[in-house]
Amino acid sequence: MIVSVSRRTDIPAFYSDWFFNRLHEGFVDVPNPFNNKQISRINLSPNTVDCFVFWTKDASPMLNRLDELKGYNYYFQYTITPYGKDVEPGILNKKKVLDTFKELSKTIGKNKVILRYDPIFFNKKYNFNYHVRAFENLCKKLQGYTEKCVTSFIDLYKKTERNTRNLHITKLEDKDVENISMEFSKIGEKYGIVIETCSEKYNLEKYGINHGKCIDDKLISQILGFEIDIEKDPNQREECGCVKSIDIGEYNTCNHHCLYCYANFNYEQVQKKSKLHNPLSSLLTGELEDDMKITIREMPKLKQLIHKIKQHSLF
Repeated sequence: MIVSVSRRTDIPAFYSDWFFNRLHEGFVDVPNPFNNKQISRINLSPNTVDCFVFWTKDASPMLNRLDELKGYNYYFQYTITPYGKDVEPGILNKKKVLDTFKELSKTIGKNKVILRYDPIFFNKKYNFNYHVRAFENLCKKLQGYTEKCVTSFIDLYKKTERNTRNLHITKLEDKDVENISMEFSKIGEKYGIVIETCSEKYNLEKYGINHGKCIDDKLISQILGFEIDIEKDPNQREECGCVKSIDIGEYNTCNHHCLYCYANFNYEQVQKKSKLHNPLSSLLTGELEDDMKITIREMPKLKQLIHKIKQHSLF
């Protein structure tokens, strides 16, 4: 099974001790986002996990512990944006972020470190020209350290719109998307970085930009050394191309406090949950209680899935 670590929060940046403790224990308990009394117990043994997909804006806490991932397959979705503290109050100095990205790439291989430049939004400060300059500068610095960059345009959900009100974000028109995509495509080609989109309705193929998959069956097939056949994740949006995975994070637990984040939209909840974190607990926040119902999650190996598919196709 593919395990996502995590769309909901930045586990590498803030909870890496907890994550490695869970690896050593061999399992993790994940509450249902809609009912925290329902717990899924996820087996984390190398015999069960086909691939980890890490999502982060700061992998530095994991750099000196990658040897503890021996026996596992994995890759990183690594976000670096051009925004300042007015948008991302908790982000480290961007030079340190870049240095960590490069070190991680040198350690595990550039194909396993995917650059994310998202979400893109425009306002008076972060306008078209600003993004073009910032993206070229980023690609120039990361040339040879990654093969792919994933981009997306901001989705102003109700809570996101509330949190970003003071940024005075302007509505993106189709021509804005097309113009910046054309420029990004040129820059990507210049520095040998393929550009893909994440969960976007826009068709940008004429600029050489295809719809991407952050949980990517093709990349995972390359890492595993055999081709996998796995269905699209039914729990994600229609525009999302990601294949099926299990996420072990929790919403409102990320201390980057990015104003545009859809997964961590309540500052008070983040502060409260952070205080409940215990690196030795099986839960990311809090402890198991007597009234919680634990269900062992079924986690078939991808090889087994392929075997069944091939076997079925013979009859």
